[in-house]
Amino acid sequence: MAESSQEVIIRPGQAARHYWRDLWLYRELLWFLSWRDVLVRYKQTAVGVAWALIRPFLTMLVFTAVFSRVARLPSEGSAPYTIMVYAGLLPWFFFASALSQTGTSVVENERMITKIYFPRMVMPLSAILVALFDFLLAGLLLIGLFLWFGFYPDWRVIAVPLFAALALAAALGPGLLTAALSVKYRDFRYVVPLVVQIGLYLSPVGYSSSMVPQTWRLAYSLNPMVGVIDGFRWSLLAGEFSIYWPGFLVSLAVNVAFLILGVSHFRRSEKSFADVI
Repeated sequence: MAESSQEVIIRPGQAARHYWRDLWLYRELLWFLSWRDVLVRYKQTAVGVAWALIRPFLTMLVFTAVFSRVARLPSEGSAPYTIMVYAGLLPWFFFASALSQTGTSVVENERMITKIYFPRMVMPLSAILVALFDFLLAGLLLIGLFLWFGFYPDWRVIAVPLFAALALAAALGPGLLTAALSVKYRDFRYVVPLVVQIGLYLSPVGYSSSMVPQTWRLAYSLNPMVGVIDGFRWSLLAGEFSIYWPGFLVSLAVNVAFLILGVSHFRRSEKSFADVI
């Protein structure tokens, strides 16, 4: 029996029209690049994939000590402060890792870009999948925290995948924009880590967004991660946390705007990647 095969025929002016179909046809390359990056990241480390748990765990301990013990900030209702912090750290680490990796994904695959054709968006999407792998591993620690404190989520936990998708969109938009700009302006590889570090303290990770004064809360929600983190806490804190819906809608609108901007700019720029890089 003859083996079936798929061919991508490149014709002048047709690549843009069939871009999303071509992206689907190259899905095996997407899985390959993602798995390659996972293996390379943990291959020669002493504790392997445990780093995906160690980083958020240590950050959780520091935030709990500083904000709960020293600053004496309150938790949400009866929810343990540690779980409240980790419910914010989980989407934040996903966002930060995805944004950092997508921003450098094109530059780091320079040889592939100059030698073969494929939809360039495969590279930032593969970086997103690597960050998703770390996110799923870090979620295991959250299960352990629930068991340790005897505090469990209610039916709202089914909304976690929805807010995880929102976190993905929050990282993908700026990530695509940064990936395209980094090809021409290499300074962005230094800007993104700085933005991520500052954003950690400007986002409600170590504290609850409900502590922000009401007069500033809507403006504070212009931070795209505010809605994501609030959504995770709403899903995981068993009714102890309520979403400020006007602010959530503002964060959602900002995420959608960044996603549209990132996709459109990346699509316009990728035609010249091979010449500029």
